[in-house]
Amino acid sequence: MQTHLSRRGAFLLFAVIVIAWGLNWTITKTLVQSASPLWITAIRCAIATVALAALLFARGEMIVPRRGDLPVIFVNSIFHMVAFSALVAFGLQYAAVGRSIVLGYTTPLWVMPAAWLFLGEKMTPSRSLGMAVGLAGLALMFNPFAYNWADANTLAGSGCILLAALCWAVSIVYVRAHRWISTPFQLGFWQTLLATLVVSVLAFLKDGVPHLEWNAQLVGLFLFSGIIGTALAYWAMATVNRSLPAVVTSLGLLATPVVGVASSAIILGEVVTADLVVAMLLILGGIAIGTIPRREKAPAQKHAPLVVES
Repeated sequence: MQTHLSRRGAFLLFAVIVIAWGLNWTITKTLVQSASPLWITAIRCAIATVALAALLFARGEMIVPRRGDLPVIFVNSIFHMVAFSALVAFGLQYAAVGRSIVLGYTTPLWVMPAAWLFLGEKMTPSRSLGMAVGLAGLALMFNPFAYNWADANTLAGSGCILLAALCWAVSIVYVRAHRWISTPFQLGFWQTLLATLVVSVLAFLKDGVPHLEWNAQLVGLFLFSGIIGTALAYWAMATVNRSLPAVVTSLGLLATPVVGVASSAIILGEVVTADLVVAMLLILGGIAIGTIPRREKAPAQKHAPLVVES
């Protein structure tokens, strides 16, 4: 089944998802006050698995994955849904949301050289310039005159977020090289199912049985993160990618960190410093320079991979 929206409808849906992804970082920061990072990831993935199963059955798109798609299920599940999500949750225990989401969105800066090295993609002048601008923003975030290197917790949190970005980059590079049989949306259920099983085992071994003080707010936060921030994102991006040009969605995704920084300031009262704003502009500007095509190319292949934020 194919779902096509009007241009206005696609823009509205895309805006909702970008806002949801930006809010998801603030929500995760709130959740780590109530549960361990591993159990947060496990519960979120479990909710997303149930929601994706319902979506796929409702659309008549539930499939058993073919052997050729098993590697991409494994890589995307382990490096993106398990490693990225868990490391972000670990990092948010110590680091501020605004700083974390900007560090998390350095991922495209690592994808560019990895794609050149492993996929043979050209390192064009615009990509080189984009990397230089983005890395300048990253250097600003760790400016020795402004960054408190004596704060071990903040340093550990920032390190976890950067490692998460690298794990996400591994997933993206592999996804680019994969020859798709089924669509990414159809495989999303199997990826979240595998992630749920893996993270649940890790959480039980490390943290034991979870003891959460359930209340309406905690349930709502988990449901938002699992359903809106994960499951519906697969469907939404599949729909938006068929309705809007790739350059529009690529540029639009750069608004996610802005939403995350703004939501952390409004909801959590985090202070947005001038150096964070400048670093964010440099990093996002570098990504735009290095990854946005100068002119729109031919439509993507039917099974082109989706960009789905955790």
